[in-house]
Amino acid sequence: MWAAVLACGGPEAAVLSHRMAAALWDLSPMPTGRPDVTTLRRSASTRRLRVHHSRTLDPLNDDVVRQPDGLPVTTVARTLADLAEVLSAHRLERICHRAEHLRLLDRTGIEPCVVDGRSSLNLRAALATLAHADPQITRSELEERFLAVVAEVGLPRPEVNSIVAGHEVDFVWRDRKLVVETDGAATHLTPAAFETDRRRDADIQVAGFNVVRFTWHRIAHDAPGVAATLEALYRP
Repeated sequence: MWAAVLACGGPEAAVLSHRMAAALWDLSPMPTGRPDVTTLRRSASTRRLRVHHSRTLDPLNDDVVRQPDGLPVTTVARTLADLAEVLSAHRLERICHRAEHLRLLDRTGIEPCVVDGRSSLNLRAALATLAHADPQITRSELEERFLAVVAEVGLPRPEVNSIVAGHEVDFVWRDRKLVVETDGAATHLTPAAFETDRRRDADIQVAGFNVVRFTWHRIAHDAPGVAATLEALYRP
């Protein structure tokens, strides 16, 4: 990563930012594409780097922290402000919830980093979801993908990893008595797991809830079908 910073002016002028900074703060998985670098100097993106130019970056003060090896990275506040310009509203909200869960979210520090415009509105909307509730944290990429489908179809956010009839379920809409479980093959398709899941489903149904299960394959490859099923169940 040092090579990326050095290519854009060195630590006095450049810093890892955006998706790369989010990954280094453990707010999101390590990106598979080009690393993001923000620089005070005029540099262009290349096949290996995604370069952002900024006039407000302050590499020597509050906008940057140093990793143990001295690598400069934008603060969490600056990272969230930057991500508001490039992420979907749903993905930005999920990262804000992750930051709050890790106790890294500094709302007072975010305000000076935010520029006016759509990105400001997006970030304030994401932060507003934390105003009156604890952060909603999922346990897998499968669950994150399911929440993205929920956001896309415009349904209210379900409770995540909550207790219903004595069992922890992935998602629940209590007002609709609807439970959704997301099944990854590695954890749900062994004979023992299959039997346990069916006993759980029976207990939850006895308590008056409808239970529906979506597999990884369906969520990943048939999101429109999942969305249509959800709408039919939530809005009968």
